[in-house]
Amino acid sequence: MKTGLIFDLDGTLVDSLQGISDSLNLALTASDLPTHPPSVVRGFIGNGARILIQRATPPEASGALLDTVEKAFKADYDSTWPTGTVVYDGIVDLLETLQARGYPLAVLSNKPHPFTEAMVSQMFPGIRFSSVLGQRPGIPHKPDPAGALEIARTLQRPPNHCAIIGDSTMDIETARNAGMRAVAVTWGFHDRERLMAAGADVMVDTPEELVRTSL
Repeated sequence: MKTGLIFDLDGTLVDSLQGISDSLNLALTASDLPTHPPSVVRGFIGNGARILIQRATPPEASGALLDTVEKAFKADYDSTWPTGTVVYDGIVDLLETLQARGYPLAVLSNKPHPFTEAMVSQMFPGIRFSSVLGQRPGIPHKPDPAGALEIARTLQRPPNHCAIIGDSTMDIETARNAGMRAVAVTWGFHDRERLMAAGADVMVDTPEELVRTSL
């Protein structure tokens, strides 16, 4: 039985930092709040849009202000994300190779579900993902294992026959919570030292190395 491979999206399959930064700073400016360079926004990403906004705004920001900034961010990002998102080098070849070898593929992201679906369909038209899940109302996001376990059922694999492949300590934690293998990639938004400290089962530095890894 081939292992079910569940990929994170931002920082793993695509570099979306510029697009997220641009839309976030536009929304912050509209509310007369300080903006942040991409190098700082990089550390805000990974836990969904709401937490992105919370991390980017002052600690004293009210719930109403957070709502306003989040709405503005999503409205801009909905139309502009393609100009600030690129597929990492080697990823398409990686996915095509894994697909040809018969691995069932899926995507699990904390990005809002409509963005996740749109991004995957437009950036990877030639890849057959059995399941693509983003953040949905009423469904806890990573590191809660609910989404990963839902995907495992779709792939018809027990959790211990699945692996989560991601660039963040949260992806490693999600894998642990779901009883899955944790594969960390070092080209994304979290530093190698953090991934090592989180205790990934496997760590890879390039997509080519992931192809050679025993999955």
